[in-house]
Amino acid sequence: MQKSTHLPFIVLFLALLLSSCAVHNGLISNREARQNNQGIQKDNNDAIANYTTYTSLTYIDKFKTIAVQEMNLYGIPASITLAQGLFESGSGNGELARVANNHFGIKCTSEWKGRGYYKDDDNHNDCFRVYDRPEDSFRDHSEFLKRPRYAKLFQLDKNDYTGWANGLKAAGYATNPNYPQLLINIIKKYNLDQYDRPETEVQKEKREDKVLTQINDNSITAEKDSVIQTSPANKLYSVVPGDTLYSISRRFGLTVDELKELNSLTDDHIKIGQKLTVVK
Repeated sequence: MQKSTHLPFIVLFLALLLSSCAVHNGLISNREARQNNQGIQKDNNDAIANYTTYTSLTYIDKFKTIAVQEMNLYGIPASITLAQGLFESGSGNGELARVANNHFGIKCTSEWKGRGYYKDDDNHNDCFRVYDRPEDSFRDHSEFLKRPRYAKLFQLDKNDYTGWANGLKAAGYATNPNYPQLLINIIKKYNLDQYDRPETEVQKEKREDKVLTQINDNSITAEKDSVIQTSPANKLYSVVPGDTLYSISRRFGLTVDELKELNSLTDDHIKIGQKLTVVK
């Protein structure tokens, strides 16, 4: 059979087309995301190389103690934490868990000051939080839920996993309409509710007071921080992982159009480390 002389040209054309169509999510280019991820993989090379694959049962055995600890501190059922960890991390074997120690798929947000790992999810090159240890991911999961939109959940009994599963979906934690039933099925399959504990009315009131006060304090702090009253000394802001034009404009009391005009931006694309003028 005669070999086609057009094949090399077609391959080259497709390669050029793909490289010229690098997609941005408003924060980082494909090339920058790849370089960033390679740096994190290099930093975590030893842990990745020695990573032990989990089964669902060994994952539960490994993390059940910290799930119970988080339940006692915050009131999140241990069964919910374990079910979410199993589901979101693929029983600890998913890329984010292995490389970034992120067991709950928590994404970078404007207040996140740590490193980010880029992976396609709801959007291209979504930024996910990177942790030093898996335990840090579990603690951040609890802290992440201490937001006003999840406040009602902390008023549930800490062994009410059904209420929590449905409440997480109602509060917007996941977009999958079947998310509550997925968690409930995992809990029933592995009998995870054995790690949940009831509490007395007095214990519940004390826990609610503590956590809801923390949520309220966080809300007040976030509101104060949403607009910086004092301008940065050099009138410049350096873009960090999780930033968008909208979040930056809110932070400095500007509209998105004003921010774009100050920086002569023709679109919404910004890059990590980019210096933006944030004072008129």
